[in-house]
Amino acid sequence: MPAVSALLPPVPVLIADARDALWLTSDGEVEVVSHAEARARATKGPTLLCYAALQARYLGGTRFPAFDVLELFAFVRPATFAVPTPAGLAAALGFVPPADRAAEAMSLLRAVEELLTRAQTTVRDPAGHRLIAAMARGGWPWAKPLARAIGIALDQPAAHGADRLGLDVWTRLPAWEAEPPPDPPGDRAVTAAEAEDRLRDLVGVDAEARPQQASYARAAAAAFAPRDQAGAPNVVLAEAGTGTGKTLGYVASASVWAEKNLGAVWVSTFTKNLQRQIDQELDRLYPQPAIKRQKVVVRKGRENYLCLLNLEEAASRAALGGSSVALGLVARWAEATRDGDIVSGDFPAWLADLARFAPTLGLAHHRGECVYAACPHYSRCYAERSIRAARRADIVIANHALVLAQAGSAEDEDPRIPTRYVFDEGHHLFDAADSAYAAHLSGTEMSELRRWLRGEGRRQNRIRGLERRVGDLIAGDADAATDLAQAMKAASVLPGPGWLARVTEGRAEGAAEAFLAAAATHVTARSTGPAGTGYGEEAEATALGEPLRRAGAALAAGLGALNRPLTRLNRALAAKLDAEAADLESATRLKVEAAMRSLAFRSAMLTAWLGMLEAIVDQVSVAAANAAPAPAGAAADADAAGSQAFVDWFAVERTGGRIFDVGLYRHWLDPTLPFARTVLARAHGAVITSATLRDRALPAEADGTAWQTAEIRTGTLHLPLPAKRVSVLSPFDYARATRIFVVTDVQRDQPDQIAAAYRELFLAAGGGALGLFTAIARLKRTYAKIADPLTQAGVKLLAQHIDPMDVGTLVDIFRSERDTCLLGTDAVRDGVDVPGPSLRLIVFDRVPWPRPGILHRARREAFGGKYYDEMIVRLRLKQAFGRLIRRAGDTGVFVLLDRMTPSRLLDAFPENVAVERVGLAAAVAATRGFLAP
Repeated sequence: MPAVSALLPPVPVLIADARDALWLTSDGEVEVVSHAEARARATKGPTLLCYAALQARYLGGTRFPAFDVLELFAFVRPATFAVPTPAGLAAALGFVPPADRAAEAMSLLRAVEELLTRAQTTVRDPAGHRLIAAMARGGWPWAKPLARAIGIALDQPAAHGADRLGLDVWTRLPAWEAEPPPDPPGDRAVTAAEAEDRLRDLVGVDAEARPQQASYARAAAAAFAPRDQAGAPNVVLAEAGTGTGKTLGYVASASVWAEKNLGAVWVSTFTKNLQRQIDQELDRLYPQPAIKRQKVVVRKGRENYLCLLNLEEAASRAALGGSSVALGLVARWAEATRDGDIVSGDFPAWLADLARFAPTLGLAHHRGECVYAACPHYSRCYAERSIRAARRADIVIANHALVLAQAGSAEDEDPRIPTRYVFDEGHHLFDAADSAYAAHLSGTEMSELRRWLRGEGRRQNRIRGLERRVGDLIAGDADAATDLAQAMKAASVLPGPGWLARVTEGRAEGAAEAFLAAAATHVTARSTGPAGTGYGEEAEATALGEPLRRAGAALAAGLGALNRPLTRLNRALAAKLDAEAADLESATRLKVEAAMRSLAFRSAMLTAWLGMLEAIVDQVSVAAANAAPAPAGAAADADAAGSQAFVDWFAVERTGGRIFDVGLYRHWLDPTLPFARTVLARAHGAVITSATLRDRALPAEADGTAWQTAEIRTGTLHLPLPAKRVSVLSPFDYARATRIFVVTDVQRDQPDQIAAAYRELFLAAGGGALGLFTAIARLKRTYAKIADPLTQAGVKLLAQHIDPMDVGTLVDIFRSERDTCLLGTDAVRDGVDVPGPSLRLIVFDRVPWPRPGILHRARREAFGGKYYDEMIVRLRLKQAFGRLIRRAGDTGVFVLLDRMTPSRLLDAFPENVAVERVGLAAAVAATRGFLAP
């Protein structure tokens, strides 16, 4: 193997941070230069660096030519995790991480040498060689060094076609084969003793005794007993303090049940991070990878997976002269990936930052575009493979959104409906249900429906639009053809391309755009928020003016004219399945069934919209004349619950001060009602677990039980059989390991004071701090004021909404670097799991009160007034505090910079930890002293 100097042209190495830049010349001279000087040098010729997007931000935001070592890593070691830093690359490649910036520069050179050496064994196939040649023609700087390293020539005639470019991954993937549907699972109970025995096997006979974990495992077994009454599942509400080991606790019962009954237990989470953790924990149950692949499946929504048809279309454009660099990196990953999850799986999130969205994450499935069995790659589809694997698995790791969507669209006897669930992060079920069962009659949603029907918009060469999806399926059926034509004509009522500009500029076209324009006018007139703040505005859907009511009635008529032929068309397809049952080929049957599912989903959406319009125009005849029969499930629940079950409002949505949507919104007042009826009531048993289910501070007039919070937030109060309750305390000694301070002399409405408090606390901790904010604007202001002084002190600062990377990548870097600090909002609070000293201080800018609004006001009135607000705050504080201590030996400090914090909210924290109200100077000194080595 030639030395790296023989493979790369002489290039300098750049390591920039928020303060300045280190420049390692090709002659080995180390210089520290200003951002301006580094930018001037970098634009003159390529540099060697790590994470071009982040380096460009430090130097002013403009990309410059570079050899990004991350791109080389992604090509040579696809689908392999690495933190996108020099230290992270060193760890992934198995050598000692660098200690300072000069060492980081040398480490990057060593990483290049290591990767080019490995390329000789990992890039041996002809497709890989063709990829390198194609990426060379696309201008990829690493192509020539790679070609030299593995000994291939790049001076070949230009290739044409995806196969000659090496992008035709779909031809090299294994195809799944059709299998008969699985038998229904058995119904044999899991005893507490069996659960405890399995737990002992999982943790090992030599493991330290953990009585809390054993108690939890025994209690969870009750959810796996046979149910005695339809609609009355065995539900266990289990609050398990941090450190209990609840994952292995419920896996013990779940795995025993799956083995005894030959069925799958679905484990559902709210965050991707926990999905990964559970998957890793299951290595204990299935240590052999081949067996684990059969027994454990991670399921995501279809939109998470790479679409091979999208990749083929992009490859075709690349063959005609489009960029092939990003597609080459995606193709390398596609052959190595575990399951094809390009959004939240083993596709590096930082690679999307480097290679841009469109040719990476933009190749994922898009809602409504999948053609199922009509796709030439159907038998190799990653999403379909995952669905089929889940039917044969013992443990399926999913997320709340997928579970709720799947249950809501399935019939009662559908074999896809699991009989046993574990809902981890159960405190998020209320929010997940709120999102899943909402209806938005907005410009974005209506234009998406029009695009699905007419095939307008992006990727014109896709087999899209309803005519191309079902035209061949209804050939010879004149009535169905008439319905299809009527639906296509009626779709003109929906907003077309460019609708937002027309609505906001007074040029609305058609009934839907006229309705949206009237809605925006209504919101502007009725909103009580300050004008020009850049935030979204909303207004109640009551006492409407005549123009808005007329616009609503006109839109209802148009949507009804669309819904009726779609409903008839679905019936025609159902009749075809029945009449031609003996003759239909399997592929055609699958295509018909897929079309029916899509039509039923759209018809249900139209029905919901018509119900919303009926409410605002006060015309009972609208729904009676136009709506199709209400779908089963959540819609039926709405009928039973009555009109008071919903909260309706109009809103103008903004981001960054710019309008991005307008519409009428409907949410359930209590979204756990449809969750209980469409998910829990159809199951036989479920464990709902979290470290933060209960609120210990509910008043006596609320029945004096902390469990009422858990029942309200999970929907178990809507079931006929009460849930079994279990609470297992954390084994951690919080009184020894933590300190909690409320700072009393910082004015929360003074940005300079807030920033100074963050700066001094972060410096006192020596890094390892998480700063949480309740508003993005305050986060950005604070970052601007403290980034430079922290960097001067040798403390690295990362920030959500500022650094060009997703939350998961930010947390990965934060976790891997002991003295780095991170600023973030809710997504960071919920997604952080950082054991050890990398997280030793949490600072909250103010009490995280719920965001005021029409929906919150209605729920506040329904669920206990101010106690509802305080319950939410206590649960948020409890969840944030739980991030601080993740394993035995951790220590940490929690600080609230809000002197107005009511004492009644402090019950969120462990009982044996005193909360001290002190000045900033005292808090800084105490933090420094407590966290000192």
